[in-house]
Amino acid sequence: MSLLRVILSIIFPPLAVIDRGCGSVLIVFLLTLCGWIPGVIGALVILNKN
Repeated sequence: MSLLRVILSIIFPPLAVIDRGCGSVLIVFLLTLCGWIPGVIGALVILNKN
């Protein structure tokens, strides 16, 4: 996980996980709609997966 991805996941979480697939983007987008903090946490969790 690069520093750019972490910054991007804080600013706009769905854009940070765009290369992980459509499902990940959709999940993070829905979490971001529920609140900014759940979206950031979801993006960081998805980015930490191998």
